[in-house]
Amino acid sequence: MRRAVCPGSFDPVTNGHVDVITRAAGLYDELVVAVLVNPGKAGLFSVAERMDLLREAVADLGNVTVDSFEGLLVDYCRAHGIPVIVKGLRAVSDFEYELQMAQMNRELAAVETLFVPTAPQVGHLSSSLVKQIATFGGDVSRLVPKAVDDRLRERTRQDGAP
Repeated sequence: MRRAVCPGSFDPVTNGHVDVITRAAGLYDELVVAVLVNPGKAGLFSVAERMDLLREAVADLGNVTVDSFEGLLVDYCRAHGIPVIVKGLRAVSDFEYELQMAQMNRELAAVETLFVPTAPQVGHLSSSLVKQIATFGGDVSRLVPKAVDDRLRERTRQDGAP
């Protein structure tokens, strides 16, 4: 069985993430979307909320599961018998950083990395930009899955944003 992991913070999941996940799911028998737990960084959404939003966003992909991890991704890969990491790339600057990580992951644990360039229509998306736009009352409905848009509207209203 061909298995891979697609890691990220997914705070929140965007249509760019969904694009990469969908395309990777077509290449592997099983794809695990793994949410990074970073205890030193508070996100807009909790890890549990991010996982729920991801599950909803990929519900139609039968070979995709959602999990979380803390610590080194290669340790997660080893513990779960996953030999490949799938990473989406938006720009050349992403590649420079991700190439270093891929080389280190191969050195540490013989885990390979597959780079998937984002589709042009979603290549500009980032969770940070989506959060910033939503916080100031902008319309992100075309940038994120519907459940994420609904949660962002709810969350930004709760925080007293316009």
